[in-house]
Amino acid sequence: MGVRGLQGFVGSTCPHICTVVNFKELAEHHRNKHPGCTPTIVVDAMCCLRYWYTPESWICGGQWREYFSALRDFVKTFTAVGIKLIFFFDGMVEQDKRDEWVKRRLKNNREISRIFHYIKSHKEQPGRNMFFIPSGLAIFTRFALKTLGQETLCSLQEADYEVASYGLQHNCLGILGEDTDYLIYDTCPYFSISDLCLESLSTVMLCREKLCESLDISLADLPLLACLLGNDIIPEGMFESFRYKCLSSYTSVKENFDKKGNIILAVADHISKVLHLHQGEKKLEEMLPLGPNKALFYKGVASYLLPGQKSPWFFQKPKSLITLDKQVLSMSSDPESKQGVPMCTDPEPKQGVPTCTDPEPKQGVPICTDPEPKQGVPMCTDPEYKQGIPICVDPESKQEVTLESKQGVPKCTHTEIKQKLPVGADSEFKLEAPMCIDPAIKQQDLMHMEPEVKQETLVSDPEILKVARAHHVRAESYLVYNIMSSGEIECSNTLEDALDQALPSQAFVYRPVRQRVYSLLLGDGRDGASTCPTVKEWFVYSGNPLRHPDLVRPLQMNVPGGTPNLKLLWLNQEPGMQVRRLDALLGCLDLSSSREELQAVENPFKALCCLLIYLFVQVDTLCLEDLHAFIAQALCLQGKSTVQLVDLQLDYIDPRAVQLGSLLVRGLTTLVLVNSACGFPWRMSDFMPWNIFDGKLFHQKYLQAEKGYSVEALVEQNRSRLTKFHALKSVVCKACVKENRRIVSKQHWRSHQPGRWGRQGSGSHRTSSGYSRAGQGQHWRDQGPGKR
Repeated sequence: MGVRGLQGFVGSTCPHICTVVNFKELAEHHRNKHPGCTPTIVVDAMCCLRYWYTPESWICGGQWREYFSALRDFVKTFTAVGIKLIFFFDGMVEQDKRDEWVKRRLKNNREISRIFHYIKSHKEQPGRNMFFIPSGLAIFTRFALKTLGQETLCSLQEADYEVASYGLQHNCLGILGEDTDYLIYDTCPYFSISDLCLESLSTVMLCREKLCESLDISLADLPLLACLLGNDIIPEGMFESFRYKCLSSYTSVKENFDKKGNIILAVADHISKVLHLHQGEKKLEEMLPLGPNKALFYKGVASYLLPGQKSPWFFQKPKSLITLDKQVLSMSSDPESKQGVPMCTDPEPKQGVPTCTDPEPKQGVPICTDPEPKQGVPMCTDPEYKQGIPICVDPESKQEVTLESKQGVPKCTHTEIKQKLPVGADSEFKLEAPMCIDPAIKQQDLMHMEPEVKQETLVSDPEILKVARAHHVRAESYLVYNIMSSGEIECSNTLEDALDQALPSQAFVYRPVRQRVYSLLLGDGRDGASTCPTVKEWFVYSGNPLRHPDLVRPLQMNVPGGTPNLKLLWLNQEPGMQVRRLDALLGCLDLSSSREELQAVENPFKALCCLLIYLFVQVDTLCLEDLHAFIAQALCLQGKSTVQLVDLQLDYIDPRAVQLGSLLVRGLTTLVLVNSACGFPWRMSDFMPWNIFDGKLFHQKYLQAEKGYSVEALVEQNRSRLTKFHALKSVVCKACVKENRRIVSKQHWRSHQPGRWGRQGSGSHRTSSGYSRAGQGQHWRDQGPGKR
């Protein structure tokens, strides 16, 4: 993540850039300087996940109760000293960064292979040096933070730009993360999560001004330096020969510095002593070997420009560059909302850049006003909006605001609107979902977008798309807006054993569910998926080189009364609609025939039963012992404290149980998608793993079931649990029998199966649209990776 080699350079070559600070003291200073304004830290949550996940066990599927407790302690510590936290999560992968995303996923595959090799060799969890975050951690962290009453936002692109913009525009105390891009953005101070001591609230602040001083360049040169070194947009190898040319002519090579450190010094020296001589006179392509990469390079530099900022290196726009035209994008914020962060800007904004001696910006948000409106994209940047909506910074002046453009992805980082969504706002999250359908919204926060590139959406209804986007931005849904707006989704690595040919990848197991969701979201209420567009899936599984996305067709749903349209599911508040929403949810899982049995199951086990029925029908290598372990751990979890779960010790680690744990957790994330798409018929808390799943506890029950423990022993001799166990088992088994799936014990399975099925290879190239099980879905064995 971030700028190549810069993290190591800062740590080894320029340690004076790092200053130890104390958040409690910084907050007190902020309150004295800005009375009435709450000190606020913007948190790049994706950077913090591995630091938040402190449980010792990570291999079994996740210690979710422990993790939730750790998040609660984190939030409490900052709240106790009067600091407000705003959490940002990545909402989608930008096309410019897809290659980098793929490279990391393939690297993760190799790491996972080493993890399973270690487990099979040592029958224990590897050390922390091989740590791999549990599946679904980012998704469930959003909901955990919302449950804790925190403001949690999901970006409409990768989050770092929106984090930097929010921090600057809201005069925040700083940014907490672990990404050297925050050293490049000209925004509020950047603090390291890896150096944070929660007990003392001290950490390291990385000062971009001191970095510039060390390199003898200006703040405006940092984006240029970052692109010449390589980042998530510019491949590291693109300017490799140029960097070595700089190094060969660099006269101040430090013998005690490493090679990478000297390269950074040499490139900075070239910017300072060579490029600056012609700045404003020559184009960058005349001074640098950009070649065919000119447009990409300009886009990379522009990606660091926040609203209102300009680069002195853009004295003349190249004709091929379309990303720097002035345009606008709204970040709507209701000034009366309790969730809003007060703006603390001086009455007379200074133009100075925030410095490290005072970690609070002295400047107001710079904006470029123009009394003559420029032509371009309407303010309310929803791609479905056809009418231009003027933006007025001052209701009296009626002047429109234009900003330097960054990328071709609309951004909406802080949407707070007085209207509330009629459905889907879970009360336990303490947040109300906004409904973005009023164009006459007072605009306060501004961001920018690329005007010439129109984003094609797969849904034509602007009202529905606005509702989907509102849920997305407020981190209340999962993948729904991505499917409807771009028709492209991704799923990162899962702890799956590529050599285990008996268990399928979760990408195949849950694909039929996703296909029915596509039909619901893109079919406009029509019964029939043939007219729906295909969806691009970037899902990681064994044998997938990720050179292209899988093109996956929607699958027709079987819902009583026909497939409902989204306006009915999402906006209709009539009492009977909740029944329709539940029917749609069960239809996505192809469980309509088991509706009555499932209705009798109490929460939170209803969602678990749905998932288990689906899993055991889809995966015919799951046995009765597996079912016993899944049910027993969910029941026993209800009576255990976090301390008891921490103290739980396992005899050994079984690789198959590791994969089963991850398979179930991915199923829970799939239920979040289905619930979001269907208008939230169930509470999101019903799918949260800290309520129904614990990795170590499941692993313990799995090992016990493998050894032939009785059901009484699995539920720890508890009569009440035993009764519930048999009731839940009965629901699952009866539903499976309806689908001609009889769940048998492993002993019976071994004696009747001549061999194990092989995992679907990557050589098949057919679109996933086949039918089985009475035309209602495709078994995982029959699924290819999709058309590429």
